[in-house]
Amino acid sequence: MLDDQWEQLDQDEAPPVDMLAAFFEARGWSVDRVGEDELSVEIKGNWTSYQMRAVWRNEDHVLQILLLPEIRVPDEKKPVIYETLGLINEQLWLGHFDLWSNNNILLFRHATLLGGSGMLGLDQAQTIVDLAIEEWERFYPVFQFVLWSDKSPQDAIEHAMVDTAGEA
Repeated sequence: MLDDQWEQLDQDEAPPVDMLAAFFEARGWSVDRVGEDELSVEIKGNWTSYQMRAVWRNEDHVLQILLLPEIRVPDEKKPVIYETLGLINEQLWLGHFDLWSNNNILLFRHATLLGGSGMLGLDQAQTIVDLAIEEWERFYPVFQFVLWSDKSPQDAIEHAMVDTAGEA
């Protein structure tokens, strides 16, 4: 059945919310339809679990993906987190990290303009979802170092972004 879903998805484009719901289900993720144009799904990453929200704005043909771990920033850490966000976002080509001011939650956000048809293909859905997860997985340790180890943003990035050669 799973192969049939992938084959069906691979051949078609679909409205973004429908494509993403099928894509999430094909990956074995439990999908919650928040509304007609919004989905929510829990994703287990290497560092933590994330809530992914997909929001479709039909009037603009824009699909927005939000990926949120449960990281709340204490008020006294906001200045250093804003500095960290600036340094990280300089390195990104697509999407950006942000801090929601109403609840102090860190998130990754990416919006995609789908053009006149407003349809989403499987390759594009997979790329958008994987991008958000990969960026959080890559930068999660940076936020950990800044928030809980009191490292400076520069030191946190330097320590977290060390590429290892080979396998242990």
